[in-house]
Amino acid sequence: MAHFDVDSVVQALDDIRRTWRDSQQRAREPGAREFPSREALSLITGKLKGALFPMRLGPLDMRHASENFYVGYTLDEALQGLLAQARLELQYVARHEPADQSEIERKALEAIRAFASALPDIRRLLDTDVLAAYQGDPAARSVDEVLLCYPGVLALIHHRLAHQLYILGLPLLARIVAELAHSETGIDIHPGAQIGAGFFIDHGTGVVIGETARIGRRVRVYQAVTLGAKRFPTDAEGHLEKGLPRHPIVEDDVVIYAGATILGRVTLGTGAIIGGNVWVTQSVAPGASVTQASLQSTPLRDTLAPASTALESA
Repeated sequence: MAHFDVDSVVQALDDIRRTWRDSQQRAREPGAREFPSREALSLITGKLKGALFPMRLGPLDMRHASENFYVGYTLDEALQGLLAQARLELQYVARHEPADQSEIERKALEAIRAFASALPDIRRLLDTDVLAAYQGDPAARSVDEVLLCYPGVLALIHHRLAHQLYILGLPLLARIVAELAHSETGIDIHPGAQIGAGFFIDHGTGVVIGETARIGRRVRVYQAVTLGAKRFPTDAEGHLEKGLPRHPIVEDDVVIYAGATILGRVTLGTGAIIGGNVWVTQSVAPGASVTQASLQSTPLRDTLAPASTALESA
């Protein structure tokens, strides 16, 4: 059997971890895990998906007669697990402050109770997304096919759950739930993005939607669409400023075709159509159509909204 100098590698890795933890002001006391688990949240999200859609995303032997029993049991398991992960995030955030476990417990319980109360509304929103996908794709033969097979729908299930966690003050849990879908589908939606009812992502691979994007109702996008930032302001010390509105506003009934890139806090007006592989950095007027050909022509200015529109909508 080959011999490896494992002891020296273990010691070197320990030294590196200690250096990193010191630089990040991490606690050095021996104890349990300090922050949420991706593996735990994957299991929890799977249970939540089953509770939302028991006959399609629940267990193989699911029957209508036992739906409520399954949903109740599974939801309680998922929420208990989510509560434990919420505690970990809140403890992690407060790690440099005097410990107040009762306050952490109160905040965690309040957030997860609010999350549970929001689940019926999340299910209603997801129903509009599923219908939008079915009605928007001539290849779709049923809403069940859409729910089971379409990566855009899977990404939106994760996003609707993640966004609720995000607005309830659990951004790390939200980001993990979002990244689980990103890894599986290639669709990257930041949990902070606000997305209206009836959103359809067709095909989906390579779609990127930034944190401060605002998307209206009945919007449809295709693969490789980016709703991104044009610039990244920094503070006096050169650090990126966090949370500034920097992603597009997409109003109702907009269609964005494959490969389009929309950057900055611009507004795509209601009913606008953005053609494939175009690069848009100015607001687009309601009902306008922007294509590669129009970008190269003089009348393009007739399709662009005044520069102030984006600022007024921010």
